[in-house]
Amino acid sequence: MHERTLAGEIEFSGVGLHTGVSVSMAVRPAPAGTGIVFRRVDLDNFEIRAGVESVSRVAYATTLMSKGVWISTVEHLLSACYGIGVDNAYVDMDNLEVPILDGSARPFTEAIAGAGLVRQDRLREYLRVDREFVVEENGKSLAIYPAETFEIDCTIDFEHPFIGLQRLSLDCTPEGYAASIAPARTFGFEDQVEALRQNGLIQGASLENAIGLTATGMLNEEPLRFRDEFVRHKILDLLGDFALIGTPVLGRLVANRAGHALHTRFVAGLLESASHWSIETREPAALRAGA
Repeated sequence: MHERTLAGEIEFSGVGLHTGVSVSMAVRPAPAGTGIVFRRVDLDNFEIRAGVESVSRVAYATTLMSKGVWISTVEHLLSACYGIGVDNAYVDMDNLEVPILDGSARPFTEAIAGAGLVRQDRLREYLRVDREFVVEENGKSLAIYPAETFEIDCTIDFEHPFIGLQRLSLDCTPEGYAASIAPARTFGFEDQVEALRQNGLIQGASLENAIGLTATGMLNEEPLRFRDEFVRHKILDLLGDFALIGTPVLGRLVANRAGHALHTRFVAGLLESASHWSIETREPAALRAGA
């Protein structure tokens, strides 16, 4: 496998979920070895690399910061890039938060598919997990185990009649991601809205970009896209934060009730624990065999 970038530019506009600000964003091809780099075009193209070292805040979203410049709610776009295999891209924005669009990653994956991907000359590096790595905190956990492909097993548990205990396991392929994970929307609870808004969050939230849950049901007219849309969105978020590793991973990732804070702590800890993984640049045998 070689690295890939976009065949052409794609553009988006909308509002930020938490800030409510209007933002225009363009995702552009980038040279091999670039990674995903955000550029604030309103601040002389100030660059922030999508890496765990740039993480600043993880309250209800993942925010990157460098020298006082922010890029907020990056997880849905990064999830789409990781899920369908975009290694290198410039993300040009004229404000501080990625547009929420419909609350899922589907608009990103559809636009990327429309633009197409091109193979680059550089061999893709894989982080291969050689030994299990586990982080546990307050009844939540994230763990990764050796595997020949990238697999995810995610469990969530909410005391709500539409959610309850949900679990989903899948091999993360580009086709599977686009069909099964990308369409899943973010969600929130009606009884938390006032407190979140008083704390400066979800200023741009609406039923057009999130699933709104009452104590016993759902506010949206659009039905659920999947019966277990909630765990699918948690996987979407998890992949967005996992993308901060900066390279594709070969391993089995198991999440239990995890959120952004644990995701980013896990990624940072895994990268620091170099005895648990190795880097390989050749095409893995499992991928050569079509697994």
